[in-house]
Amino acid sequence: MAARDEILAAVRRGAGPAVEHPGTAGLGVRFADPVVQFAEMARAVGSTCLRVPDLAAADQALRALPVSQQARRSVSLVPGVGASTFDPAAVAEPHALDGLDLAVFPAGLAVAENAAMWIDTRPFPHQALYVVAEHIAVVVRASTVVHDMHQAYERIRHGKGFALFLGGPSKTADIEQALVVGAHGARSCAVLLVEG
Repeated sequence: MAARDEILAAVRRGAGPAVEHPGTAGLGVRFADPVVQFAEMARAVGSTCLRVPDLAAADQALRALPVSQQARRSVSLVPGVGASTFDPAAVAEPHALDGLDLAVFPAGLAVAENAAMWIDTRPFPHQALYVVAEHIAVVVRASTVVHDMHQAYERIRHGKGFALFLGGPSKTADIEQALVVGAHGARSCAVLLVEG
């Protein structure tokens, strides 16, 4: 018997009994009010969370924020919310987006468990928009808030292309365990949680 066969035979003899997969039913968490939980978690991860009744109110709330008022260069990918000072689709090279002060994105859903927001970047003229902007605002409908990541993954139907879960502004605590916000991306994140 070759050494390989001896080793495989020993592994087989030492293997425990077969165990049936337990399944995933019943996993996850449930909240009394997932929208309230999402808003609390969004604040906990460093975002500003503004609950608004509709898109017109979201626009007003965004325009009232200092980051919006001070933005010289901004892009909004949400019709009716915020303003664009230029057409990002007309920008040929993503490096030309340098200096983008504010970008406004739509989110397909939000997760109460951890304030993650699902952002599909395929419709964006440049994927770099969500990382190059100094400040970001995300518009998400309260009706899309799910309890946990299990529910989120059940709802996501994504083909080719890039999408991500965004959980507030950029954060890292790798260096001396000191939290630094904005080290690798946006320095702030405003969540416009639309009720209607």
